[in-house]
Amino acid sequence: MEKYAGVTKAKKKNGDVYYRSSMTIKSKHISLGSYSTPQEAAKAYIEACDIIKKGKYVLEDYNDNFTLDFAKFVSLMNYRNTGIIFKTPIYLQTGYFYYYFSPDKRLIFDREDLFFYAEHKIQVRGGYYFICDYGSQYSIFSRYGIKNYAKKGIDYIFANHNEEDFRYENIKIVNEYVGVTQTESVGKEEYETVIHIKGNYVVGRYDDVVSAAIAYNKAVDTLANNGVKKKFSKNYIQSLNSEQYKEIYDKVDISKRIMEYV
Repeated sequence: MEKYAGVTKAKKKNGDVYYRSSMTIKSKHISLGSYSTPQEAAKAYIEACDIIKKGKYVLEDYNDNFTLDFAKFVSLMNYRNTGIIFKTPIYLQTGYFYYYFSPDKRLIFDREDLFFYAEHKIQVRGGYYFICDYGSQYSIFSRYGIKNYAKKGIDYIFANHNEEDFRYENIKIVNEYVGVTQTESVGKEEYETVIHIKGNYVVGRYDDVVSAAIAYNKAVDTLANNGVKKKFSKNYIQSLNSEQYKEIYDKVDISKRIMEYV
């Protein structure tokens, strides 16, 4: 076989042959991927040399003609410009970083999230961003205390209206409790509690968010006592001890439709 710089031949467990491409810069070994032919592996090596040694390309130059995959392209560009290489497609900026999916699709994160996303790949499906870790799948919103049932624009908002900006200062939690929505009635703020059974049922309107959240829990308990088998998430009120919680629970009213629902 013709010798190609940066290319080594390898075998899979089933005996199939493939070709690894890699480079060494300042004693650091950088894997460039695995390829089915030595020519592809060699082309990936040349592209990497063009990025690192010749200073060619910017992120917007990436296209389908490259042999390097886009994530590796981003990693190499970041290494060239910052001296740090990541396993994931991270591109550092001052005080924050970009996590790229394509040349025109990226998320923005605070530097304090750098270690986490350097070790965890973000996956996206239907606009849902999630991480797989130890066999479990969870939304990246969970890092902000946002529950799976939360709705954008109702329970949380992007302060600058950029839905790709996941810096902490940009994500504002509006309603932290399930079933609770802040409303206005005759010029004053209220909290409406709604529970979904076979359709939405209004539990009641309350002067404060804690009462509204506890009313939701009381509705859940009432429905269970009435024979409803549906499993509901309940609100955890961290600011209250058990006696304070019980006092509000006993006093809070819920709608007659919930009380009599069968």
